[in-house]
Amino acid sequence: MSRGAIKGQDSWDRNERLGILNGWGVFIGDGFLNVTVVVSGFASRLGAPNWVIGLLPAIAGGGWMLPQLLVAARVRSLPHKLPVYRSAATVRTLTYLAMALIAAFLADQPALCLTLFVLAMLINSLASGVAGLPFLEVVSKIVSSERRPRFFGTRNLYGGLLAFGAGLLVRWILGSDLQFPLNYALIFGLGAAAYTYGYWIFGRVDEPPDPPQEAQGYRAEFRAIPETLRDPHFRAFLSVRLLLAGASMSDPFFAVYALRVLDFPPAILGAFVMALTGAAPLSNIVWQRVAERKGSRRIIRYASVFYGLAPLYAAVVGVLGLGKWAYLGVFLLTSVAAQGFNLGHTNHLLNIAPPNARSRYIGTLNTLVGAALFTPVLGGLIADRFGYLPVFAISLLLCAGAWWQCGKLRRDA
Repeated sequence: MSRGAIKGQDSWDRNERLGILNGWGVFIGDGFLNVTVVVSGFASRLGAPNWVIGLLPAIAGGGWMLPQLLVAARVRSLPHKLPVYRSAATVRTLTYLAMALIAAFLADQPALCLTLFVLAMLINSLASGVAGLPFLEVVSKIVSSERRPRFFGTRNLYGGLLAFGAGLLVRWILGSDLQFPLNYALIFGLGAAAYTYGYWIFGRVDEPPDPPQEAQGYRAEFRAIPETLRDPHFRAFLSVRLLLAGASMSDPFFAVYALRVLDFPPAILGAFVMALTGAAPLSNIVWQRVAERKGSRRIIRYASVFYGLAPLYAAVVGVLGLGKWAYLGVFLLTSVAAQGFNLGHTNHLLNIAPPNARSRYIGTLNTLVGAALFTPVLGGLIADRFGYLPVFAISLLLCAGAWWQCGKLRRDA
């Protein structure tokens, strides 16, 4: 997909085009470095126990969210947030390159390879947490609330198509004669290149300055948490996010269950990525229309249903022995849910947060939810002791709880 695909839509201004192009680079990178499929498959190939495999998405998700309250204290008084984003993006680029090199040269020492790889992931994830809040702040300034559903929908639509191409390459590379670990090192290197492009292009945005705000410091941000929690709309949204974060404990084990229990070939990981990314464009079109007509609350509620069906479907396919192609439905369901959450969560949070407290709302929510995203580690311990099916059952129940709690979300957000 080229820049011309956006230029044909003359209603997009330069900043919005750069934001969409950034998404394309990030989506391609996500296709190559999908934590729950490709990275988990790499760790499984190295013989990692389930709790370590569960740690990988926990680091990726929790590490992104946990620093954000501290980042909110730092960036609140800055008229321009983009320099913070650029610095963090540089760190992320270097760590992605490190992951590729670690995979290429240290896989013959699995313990050392896993240790350094996880360390690189941790640094990368914390840097992403530093970049995440400035990114949302900048997007909230360059894209009006009325245009955000279309902005994120377009960003995700074409990005999903490009990520599908990345899945094709992953499948081809893992099914080729290129031996382990060079096959994974090549995949990680391609992902690093895509991410670098995405970070660079967003760094070119012309960010309008914010009005001056007094710096409050880290202690003031933490003391403001009770005030933020007094907002009933925020509390309702937080409860939904916490339940869905807990339900994520199954995510890294869908691929591992297929490899270790169902005995699918490693090349099937590429097909899993293709299913994840191939479902994204069509679902984004649907989610965008739902957002424009029904609002973010309805999106989150519908997405919770799809998210809960994924572990149920995985268990059914495994128990009935329906085969590897039937198993692709697991990733179709999680993809549809993920795209709904990406659009619904972002819009809902930006819409309920007061303009003068955006950083505090974003930072508080993400820091609290970030801790809950470490439930895949618990899922790994449960899987090691009792197998994968109990993990899938717990995720299903938590999704049902999230669906119920969605009824308390603000209807006009």
